[in-house]
Amino acid sequence: MNAIDTNLLVYTVDFGEPEKQEQASDLLTRLVSEADTVLLWQVTAEYLSCLRRFAATGRFPATDIAPEIEEWLRVFPLVSPSRNAIATALSLYARYSLSHWDNMLLAACIDAGVDTLYSEDLDAGMAYGSLTVVNPFA
Repeated sequence: MNAIDTNLLVYTVDFGEPEKQEQASDLLTRLVSEADTVLLWQVTAEYLSCLRRFAATGRFPATDIAPEIEEWLRVFPLVSPSRNAIATALSLYARYSLSHWDNMLLAACIDAGVDTLYSEDLDAGMAYGSLTVVNPFA
């Protein structure tokens, strides 16, 4: 199973990075067709926050925020972490030097049974147990 990090969703609406926008859009189109990708609750919340910041600065229409979020929720199943994710996050924190939110994201992936996390922000190729991080822009 696959999961995506917030940065991939952000690039689909960020016209300041046309090359990454195209790459992110292509990857997401492929992942939609493969039907084995989930949208993590944390990623959805981070994306919503980013869209609100974009709207406040005129980079994204405020009226399009809800439809944008709903569209991603329509194409990918939403997965919320269980309480086991907290224990996993604590274990990851003890083993790796990652930020709190990166630990929580990785723990949510592991908790959901995700094998591949597509992310620009984490070490590409790094394996965290059964989870591997892939940088689609590398």
